[in-house]
Amino acid sequence: MGDFFEGMTSLEQTFWIVAVIGSAVFLVVFAMTLLGGDVDADVDADISDFEADDGGAGFQFFTFKNFVAFFTIFGWTGVICQDYGLSTTPTILISTAAGLVMMFLTSLIFFWMFKLSHSGTLKIQNAVGAVGEVYLPVGANRSSIGKIQVKVQGALRELEAITDHPEDLKTTTIVKVTAVISAELLLVEKLS
Repeated sequence: MGDFFEGMTSLEQTFWIVAVIGSAVFLVVFAMTLLGGDVDADVDADISDFEADDGGAGFQFFTFKNFVAFFTIFGWTGVICQDYGLSTTPTILISTAAGLVMMFLTSLIFFWMFKLSHSGTLKIQNAVGAVGEVYLPVGANRSSIGKIQVKVQGALRELEAITDHPEDLKTTTIVKVTAVISAELLLVEKLS
């Protein structure tokens, strides 16, 4: 290994060391991610207003994975630039730019992956405006609670409902959700 570094400048040696260490850490992080391990030593510093809709993680730029991506690409870009005979300043500028682009792309990928994840937790407010069908009769003028089947958040749900309609809503009647009365009770109206 000493022979390998002998003919190199200190800048070339630095780029090689950063590239090899960055790649080794990247492989460990990648393997742990594939095996289900969690490498989240994140420095949570949100740099934009790209907040996730459910209050989760937003667009995070300064994370452990992003730093690994930066140093890996920074190192290998520096090695390539030095092989092509570029001087110190352009090599450092190009390597830094490539590393920052990789950090941004890594952040973007994880942001999109987070947006794709879905907790499955029902947000009852999302039922307002949805059209459904009476499953168990709903009593007129809020006299008794019935059940409706309605598609909420992409899934067919069976939810309790009441109505202000002057007549009972029988099974198979088409209704529209007009309001949420409580965490588990909807107000519906009959559709003509």
